Amino acid sequence: MLVILKLIVDAVATILGGILLLRFWMQAIRVRPPASVAQFTFTLSDWLVRPLRRIVPGVGGYDWASLIGAFLVILLATSVVLLTGASGEAMFLLALYRFFTWIIYGFIALLIIEAIFSWVNPHAPLAPFVRALNDPLLRPLRRVVPLVGGLDLSLLVALILLQIAQVVLGMVFGFR
Repeated sequence: MLVILKLIVDAVATILGGILLLRFWMQAIRVRPPASVAQFTFTLSDWLVRPLRRIVPGVGGYDWASLIGAFLVILLATSVVLLTGASGEAMFLLALYRFFTWIIYGFIALLIIEAIFSWVNPHAPLAPFVRALNDPLLRPLRRVVPLVGGLDLSLLVALILLQIAQVVLGMVFGFR
C-alpha cells in the first residue's frame, strides 16, 4: 500500500513540478503560450504561485514564485517518497538533486517534442510554441554546429549535452 502512495505522490509532484517549471521558463524567456496551454498551466499552478508571490516577488522579470513553488513541491514529494526519517540535510540535497534533474528532463522532453513535430507535422499549432521554448538552448549551438546535408544537428548535440549535464549532476551529488 505504501508503494502505491509513493507512486501517486511522485506522479502528482512530477506533473505539478513540471508545470511550475514550464511556467517559470515561459515567463523567463517571455514566450506567450497558446491559450489552451496558458489556461492549463495557470489553472493548475495559481493556487500555489499566487500566495508565494506575496512572500517572493518577481525580481528582474523572473517569476521566482513559480521556481520556488516547483522546488517546494519536489521537497514535499521527496519527504513523502522517502518516509525513512532521513536527516533534513539529506532530504534537502536529494530534493535539490531531483529539482535539477527535473529541469534537465524537462528540456530533454521539449527537445524530443520539437523533433517529433519537425518529422510529423512542422505546422502543428503547438510547434511554434515548442520551438520558441527550445530556442534559447539551440540558438548558441546553431552558431557552432553546421548543417550536415541540410539537417540541423543542434538538437542532437543539445540532447547529448543535457545527458552529460545529468551525469555530472549525479557525480556532484554523489549518486553516480
